[in-house]
Amino acid sequence: MTEKTQLQFIWKQVKDKAQELISPVSFNAYIEDLEPVDLLGRKLILKAATDLRANTIMEKNNLCERLRLAIEKCDLGLVNDFRLVVDGSEVYSLEVERESEIFQSAPINKAFTFDSFVTGSGSKFVYAAAKSVAEAPGESFNPLFIYGESGLGKTHLMHAIANYIAQHYPEKKVLYTTCENFLNEFIDSIAQKSSAKFRLRYRNVDVLMIDDVQFLKDKRQVQEEFFHTFNELSSQKKQIVLTSDRPPKEIATLEERLRTRFEGGMIADVQPPDTETKIAILKRKALDRKFPMPDEVLEFLASDSGHDVRTLEGRLTKVIFASKLHEEPISLRLAMQALNESVSESKEQEEVTPEKIIAAVCGYFKQKREDLVGKGKKADLVKARQICAYVMCEMLSLPLVAIGNLLGGRDHTTIMYARDKIEELKKFNEKINKEVDDIKNIVLKQ
Repeated sequence: MTEKTQLQFIWKQVKDKAQELISPVSFNAYIEDLEPVDLLGRKLILKAATDLRANTIMEKNNLCERLRLAIEKCDLGLVNDFRLVVDGSEVYSLEVERESEIFQSAPINKAFTFDSFVTGSGSKFVYAAAKSVAEAPGESFNPLFIYGESGLGKTHLMHAIANYIAQHYPEKKVLYTTCENFLNEFIDSIAQKSSAKFRLRYRNVDVLMIDDVQFLKDKRQVQEEFFHTFNELSSQKKQIVLTSDRPPKEIATLEERLRTRFEGGMIADVQPPDTETKIAILKRKALDRKFPMPDEVLEFLASDSGHDVRTLEGRLTKVIFASKLHEEPISLRLAMQALNESVSESKEQEEVTPEKIIAAVCGYFKQKREDLVGKGKKADLVKARQICAYVMCEMLSLPLVAIGNLLGGRDHTTIMYARDKIEELKKFNEKINKEVDDIKNIVLKQ
C-alpha cells in the first residue's frame, strides 16, 4: 500500500465514523471536502480549503470534538488525533505544526526533579500526587491543582513533572508557562489578530502546566479563553497541572464553571515545612553547592526562619557568601556573624539597594540601564541581566516577584531560572565566579 493509499484508507474509515456522529448538513459543509495530506507523528494532517473553514471546524458546533471522537472510535492504532492545514495560511500551516512539536513558554529548570525535592510531613501527599501524574499523564488526576503559600515548592514540583515526562515520554509535548504569560500572549493575539494561532499553540499539547492561576481573577475574557482551552484538552485526556497560592474556592471572581473544573481533579496543598524538614532541605542544598555544613549551623539556620523555603535558602546563601568573603570555613560563629551583617541595623548592608546593584552591573559589563531592564536578547546583555538577577537574590531580602519587577517586569520564574543558572555556572566557570564576586565588591564599596 503506497503512502497516499494508506492516507486515503485511514481517512475513509474516519469519515464513515464521523458521518454517524455529525449532522448531515455540517458533515457535507465542513468535513466531506477535507483532504488527507500527511501523517505527522500520530496525527492525521487534513487540508481545508480556507482559514474560515478550518476555524469553523476547530471552534464551532463541536465539530473538532466529534471528528476526534471518530478517530478514537476507529481505533487506528498509529493515529490518535488530527490537525488542519490550509495552503498559504500563516496559522494552519505544516511548518507551524512542526514548530509546535517542541516548545515551552517558560524555561524548565533541569535541577528541579523529584529526587531533588525534599519531602516532609506536609508535602508527602502532594509529592505523591505529582509523581503519579508524571508517571501516567492524563490518567491519574486531571487536573492536578497544587496550592500553598509562596516559596514552599509548588514550582519545583511543576518542573519535576515536566522533567520526568521529558525523560520518560519524549514524544509528549509539554507546555509550562505562568498565568501572566498566558494573559500577555492572549492580549497580544487579540492585538495582532492571531487568536487562532494562540489557540493552536495552547491546545496542541499533551501536558499543559500553568503556574499562579490565581491571577485569572477579575479577567473575564481570559477566563473564557482558558475555559475552552481546558475543555479541549480535557476532552482529549491531556494532562493539566495548575498551581495557585490558594484553593479554587478562595480565588475571588473566578467563574463557577472554571471553579468546578479545577475541583474536578485532585486538589493538593503544600504545607510549610517543620524544623526537621527545614534542616533536611538545608543539608541537601548545601551539599548541592558543595558546601557541607555542621549540624549546629543547619539547626541555627532553620530556627526562626519562617515558613518560606526561599527565605531558608537565602539564609544559607548569606553564610556561603560570608565563608567566601572572609575565606573562613563555615562555623556557627561565622553563620551568626553572616546573618547579623545582613540585618537592617548594619549600615553597610543598609546601603545595598537594587539601584546600586543595577548600576554596578551596568558599569561592569558596559551596558545601558534601559537595555539591562529592557527586552533585548543579545547574548552579552542576557548574561549581564542574569548575573544582575543572581546578585539581587544574593544580596537583597526581596521576593522573586519584586526582583522581576525591578528588572523590567519579568516573571518570577524567569528570575528563578537566572538565579539557578548562574549558581550552576559558578560551580565550574571561574570567569563567572570572578564577575559575580567583583560586582558584589563594587556594590559593597559604593
